[in-house]
Amino acid sequence: MLRGIALVALALLCIGCSDASSDAPRAPASRAASPPAEPGVIAIPQDSAQLRQIRVAAVEVADVPQDEVVAPARVGVDPNRLSKVLLPVPGRIEEVLAKLGDRVERGQPLVAVESPDADSAVSASRQADAAERQAEAALTKSEADYQRARDLLEHGAAAQKDVLAAQNDRVQAQGALETARAGREQARRKLELLGLQPTAFRQPVIVRAPINGTVLDVAVAPGEYRNDTTAPLMSIADLTRVWLSAEVAEPAIALIRPGDEVAIMLVAFPTEVFAGKVTRVADVLDPQTRTVKVYVELPNPGGRLRPDMFGTLRHVASRRRTPMVPLASVVQQYGRAVVFVEREPARFERREVVLGMREGERVAVLQGVTPGERVVVDGAILLKDR
Repeated sequence: MLRGIALVALALLCIGCSDASSDAPRAPASRAASPPAEPGVIAIPQDSAQLRQIRVAAVEVADVPQDEVVAPARVGVDPNRLSKVLLPVPGRIEEVLAKLGDRVERGQPLVAVESPDADSAVSASRQADAAERQAEAALTKSEADYQRARDLLEHGAAAQKDVLAAQNDRVQAQGALETARAGREQARRKLELLGLQPTAFRQPVIVRAPINGTVLDVAVAPGEYRNDTTAPLMSIADLTRVWLSAEVAEPAIALIRPGDEVAIMLVAFPTEVFAGKVTRVADVLDPQTRTVKVYVELPNPGGRLRPDMFGTLRHVASRRRTPMVPLASVVQQYGRAVVFVEREPARFERREVVLGMREGERVAVLQGVTPGERVVVDGAILLKDR
């Protein structure tokens, strides 16, 4: 009995040793079949539903701005197309014939003024005409006296000194006539400037538009008496072309010069880009803002651009061919920009990139990818946390 029990125990011990010896070589074989994954590479099973949501595309190349000037800007009036309307003579304002915002043509009446200077100008013109007539009569008489003195001298009835005196009177009469004629021209010129006729008194002085344009402000009302002829009555500007002034930072001023083409984006028209040309770069630097004013001339045929509109000036000084990827292909991980590059089907490499300028829905990649590589452009968020 005891012998049988011993034989059974010995058999069980042999079976256990056999099982242990058979398991020992299998463990290393299992570990060798599953090598560790490559760092930064994400593998997705071919039958995964996520793989079907991922789309890849090749990295493209485009000309990207390398040196670009971007500055805040404001629409203003071209100073060469702005006129201040002044009063030619002191007087009482009878009527204001133009309102704020009116379109006016050159020569159009703007203000009517009753002025004593108008009557003085008419009176001076009449006096100048009378003085001219008197001078002409005096010259005619002196001519006749001179001729008579010569005739008498030839017949021995007059002395030589009488001829010389008559000749002197004739020369003085000629000078007086020239002076009278100059005074008459001056008086008539003043009447022309005031728009007056020399035949009547109490004429109103009509102030007319000096240029074609729009009335920007009115600083006069009927009934006022104005002594100061240096204070503007109103301002008129030709807005068919406007100036845009931009504050360009000091480090960027070397990238822009007169004649350069620039793009203008205005807050009022966010979907439009206006083309302009740099007209002038200021000669001085603002010591407070460390900026230089750049002036751009813009056509404004429809009058859409209004003074004091705000916008942005952009000027590309140079371009460089650079890889471009869609914005959707870039994800942020730990504060760094990352894209996923397809190494082979279902295997993607996580790669940090340095981004450049954005153009529309694409962004330039300065470092990290090369043209022709395929990156995930749809579904990159699915790979972010794997």
